[in-house]
Amino acid sequence: MKIKVGPSILACDFANIESEIKRVKDAGADFLHVDVMDGHFVPNITIGPGVVAAIRKKTDLLIHSHLMIENPEDYVEAFAKSGSDIISFHVEALGRTRNGRLKKANLLIKKIKRLNKRPAIAINPSTPIADIKGLLDKVDWVLIMSVNPGFGGQEFISAVLPKIFELRNIFEGDIEVDGGITDNTAKDVIRRGANVLAAGSYIFKAHDMKEAIRRLKEDE
Repeated sequence: MKIKVGPSILACDFANIESEIKRVKDAGADFLHVDVMDGHFVPNITIGPGVVAAIRKKTDLLIHSHLMIENPEDYVEAFAKSGSDIISFHVEALGRTRNGRLKKANLLIKKIKRLNKRPAIAINPSTPIADIKGLLDKVDWVLIMSVNPGFGGQEFISAVLPKIFELRNIFEGDIEVDGGITDNTAKDVIRRGANVLAAGSYIFKAHDMKEAIRRLKEDE
């Protein structure tokens, strides 16, 4: 399965975001990973649909808007209109009970599809795969966080590796891993079945960005 890499713009130089986007495209990025945080679901605030719209005007790369926010159903339309191609939401943001989450998630997946965008499910490191099994036939992209969401530059949580393997055994779609991805941790997640890697600091702080992306993909 082809390995795809999405640089996380949370780690870029925002004062020069247009040139940063061009740099990652020229270096071989497959898509842009945009972390959207609201200060409620996670303890940080980042960007909104206006910034995504500005990015859309400057690149033809796919844009994955990763919504780490409460009440994502209220915002998916804005992110769809902004030019997002893939919109992921966290099941943990949809209620306290598994059944309640599944019901809301199904409605949200339908809404994203009606907007002609690709829906993706995201889960935190502590969330079991069992919590999303009832949704896997509705999507073809699942994002597994390998750090606790909120801030970039965190260390990879190796306890997620068995979850990646468990998911790959029951899911044929794209499995993205986000958090603490380097050339070393990339090998570990790819061996367990992941084929999509989101990486921020490792790419944007690399001396040679093209080589950094190549090293992430070298197991493909």
